[in-house]
Amino acid sequence: MKFIVSSTYLLKQLQVLGGVINNSNTLPILDNFLFDLKQNKLTVSASDLETTMSSVLNVDSDNEGVIAVPARLLLETLKTFPEQPLTFVVEDNNTVEISSNHGKYALAYADGAEFPKAVELANPSSTTILGDILATAINKTIFAAGNDDLRPVMSGVFFQFSPENLTFVATDAHKLVKYQREDVSASQVAEFIMPKKPLNLLKGILAGSESDVVIEYNDSNAKFSFDDTELICRLIDGKYPNYEAVIPKENPNMLTISRNQFLSSVRRVSIFSNKTTHQIRLKIAGAELNISAEDIDYSNRAEERLTCAYQGDDMQIGFNSRFLTEMLNNLTSDEVSLEMSLPNRAGILTPSDGLDEGEHVTMLVMPVMLNS
Repeated sequence: MKFIVSSTYLLKQLQVLGGVINNSNTLPILDNFLFDLKQNKLTVSASDLETTMSSVLNVDSDNEGVIAVPARLLLETLKTFPEQPLTFVVEDNNTVEISSNHGKYALAYADGAEFPKAVELANPSSTTILGDILATAINKTIFAAGNDDLRPVMSGVFFQFSPENLTFVATDAHKLVKYQREDVSASQVAEFIMPKKPLNLLKGILAGSESDVVIEYNDSNAKFSFDDTELICRLIDGKYPNYEAVIPKENPNMLTISRNQFLSSVRRVSIFSNKTTHQIRLKIAGAELNISAEDIDYSNRAEERLTCAYQGDDMQIGFNSRFLTEMLNNLTSDEVSLEMSLPNRAGILTPSDGLDEGEHVTMLVMPVMLNS
């Protein structure tokens, strides 16, 4: 088995696939890339049993063969090469020899047959979506997903497809984000929960991508295919909580304010908040928003006044500044509006501008009890 490939082209592909490989694997074979050569097509795969990702590379060869090559060793070697053709030759003594312009490097390989086979999806449903739209949807929601192992359902992003729209939801019970696209739809109704790791991989690869992504899914697995790459992952089992029930419908009090101004104010004031509760107080009266925080233990306190547009009754409401900062950071609009009903009901944060046609972002943040 022998093939020739460009060093930077191979490195670029392997770095993407390397994101799948865990730092410590129970099965030693998972520390390898699987190289499957068929004439001038080399399929490289990486897996952690839950997620398997593979890319097809064009190489110069007329052989066939399957081997598993140590991932970390290969990546570290490739990073040091300037652009040049590399020749890979599989030797009899269980090593694969890489020849560059200046030297030869031999690494031991494992038997490709030991590598776990990727799951084949039985009669899947499918939907096609533009890569950049999928990356944006992941980016807008994934930060709100939880990290609680006791509630695995909430540690992923909920995909909800229908003939009218595609909806992506993430929540950790303190904050919730719902991202909806009406300019993209699916042929039939479907819903599934995607784990974080494959989504982070997809987000990195697809940002700014103009290519279409075909999403195929059944009850237990989902497969994303684009360009020459495929990612198959196991879905999170369980039923997603009814998130529509927690989004308050009647919100008479509405505050509109410059996002950057609000964000930098919250950031500054939160430095003076209690280090365990991160509580900040918003006091709204007329066209003035008063943001304050205090840490009684250390006698630290801060207060800022901002002008805003406000319709509704004067009110005071407390929020965890970390959640508020995360949400304002994630939005890209110039202005945001915060809709509220009562100090003990969730506030709804939405961007006032900068959205595409048919794009909707709703962020919900739970209040904290104010100790008056």
